[in-house]
Order: sequence, then C-alpha cells, then structure tokens
Amino acid sequence: MLRKTLILLLIFSLASCGSKKRTYSKTRTVTVAGSTEDSTSTRESSKEERKNAKAEAIISTALQFSGTRYKYGGITESGMDCSGLVYVSLKENDIAFPRASYLMAQEGKPVRVAEVEKGDLLFFKTGKTGRRINHVGLVVDVDGKDIKFIHATTSRGVLVSSLREGYWNHAFVKAMRIL
Repeated sequence: MLRKTLILLLIFSLASCGSKKRTYSKTRTVTVAGSTEDSTSTRESSKEERKNAKAEAIISTALQFSGTRYKYGGITESGMDCSGLVYVSLKENDIAFPRASYLMAQEGKPVRVAEVEKGDLLFFKTGKTGRRINHVGLVVDVDGKDIKFIHATTSRGVLVSSLREGYWNHAFVKAMRIL
C-alpha cells in the first residue's frame, strides 16, 4: 500500500511540473522598429565609398607627377622611380608603405587580374635575370580588360601605360589590393 501511494505521488508530481499556468494582468506588446534599408548593406556601401574616395585621392596625387623624369631612388618632382611614385602617392594620403617595389609586393591581398580595381598595385619583373620584382605601377583605370596604370620608366619617366601592351603584359607578375 505504501508503495502504491509513493508511485501515485510521483506520477502526480511529474504530471504537475509542466502544467503550471501563468497569467498576466496586462497584455504585453513588443514592437520592432524597422528601416527602409538594411544597416549591414549601408555600412558596407559606406565603407566601399570611403575606399573608392581614398583610391581616387591616391590616383590624383600620382597623376600630378605625370611627365616627371626618371631618377633612381627619386621621390620628388625633379625625378622619381616607380616605387618612389607609389610611395609618395600613398604617403601624401596618410598610408605608410615600404619604399622598395619588392617589399611593396609583400603587402596587401593578392587579386586576380580580372578583379583588379582602381588603387590596386601591379608588380613586374623587368630585369634580365627576372629573379625578383623590381617594378610597380598603380592602377588608375579599368575599362573591361584594359587596365591602365601609372608608373615611372627609365626611358620616359612617369606616364600611364596599359597592361595590354606586350612588354608590360609579359613582365607582369601579380596584382595586390592595399585598400
């Protein structure tokens, strides 16, 4: 008899555990404020706009040196080399970067040529031995498959060239995104 009583008490206690009713004197209402635009996409587009503005500022700085004669190690309007052009253009826009092209090539994120954007850097091996990167250019325009970049050449100084040109296409090694 004691055993039956304990079993019944156990059954009643288990049955009553999940069946408690709760009542509230007032109805609770929850509202969620909505917006017309997704805040994540707004942040991303704002970040993209800042990146594009920074790229345009860097390109504008570099283009101011168009026609400057080539000078090995130069970083002024009286003469500059390819890495000096990129170095000064970035520095003028508050971006600290290495001075030599082969060191610049170690910075940033690799980008496929089909995904190159304004502000990306292009790296080349132009030496006869071709052992390490020794030339850099800054992408100033992308029109379909035609990629224009500004750089400093020993023969013509600071100018804009196309990656489609045979010499530069052959010497091209990689593209890096730094912004």
